[in-house]
Amino acid sequence: MIVVGLTGSIAMGKSTVAAMFAEFGVPTFNADDAVREFYAGEGAKSVEAAFRGVMVEGKIDRERLGARVLGDADALQRLEGLVHPAVAKARVQFLERAATEGRRMAIVDVPLLFETGGHSDVDLIIVVSAPESVQRARAMARPGMTEAKLEAVLSRQASDAEKRRGAHFIIDTRGAHDLTRAVVGQFMRAAAALAGG
Repeated sequence: MIVVGLTGSIAMGKSTVAAMFAEFGVPTFNADDAVREFYAGEGAKSVEAAFRGVMVEGKIDRERLGARVLGDADALQRLEGLVHPAVAKARVQFLERAATEGRRMAIVDVPLLFETGGHSDVDLIIVVSAPESVQRARAMARPGMTEAKLEAVLSRQASDAEKRRGAHFIIDTRGAHDLTRAVVGQFMRAAAALAGG
């Protein structure tokens, strides 16, 4: 089974591309969804113990938590120490299921693939990218986004140029969705040929 790491910086269109792969029938693991499940389930109590006041009705309030760790490297490191192992465990379980089902390819959608060393655990890396002007416009259109929040997020991510250098395949999302979907289809055909069918 080919394990493909899908990554890209904030507002590059990674979630859109991941959804396109899912439409093609490729099992796709979403790290952000795994984090949300962690915050709503087994991880809520441990995160609340580390950051008092961030749990609301048994779930972690991401806005409150974000306010606690934004700009605080030590707090962020403590949070990542709780979250990253849980997400890694969920990813391993996902890949085991996909292999058991006889899948030829699986996608792991991980925003911080390079930053967490996850790039060494995949066979191929796709980086979703767009010009900086497009990225910033998309990011600033998100509810609650500010320049300060965006800069804080970008400061924790490898640059787009670094990610592109580490990619086996780059999907540029500056154009229309149909164009992006065509590029995803092109990758699917290339991967099928690589896998021998």
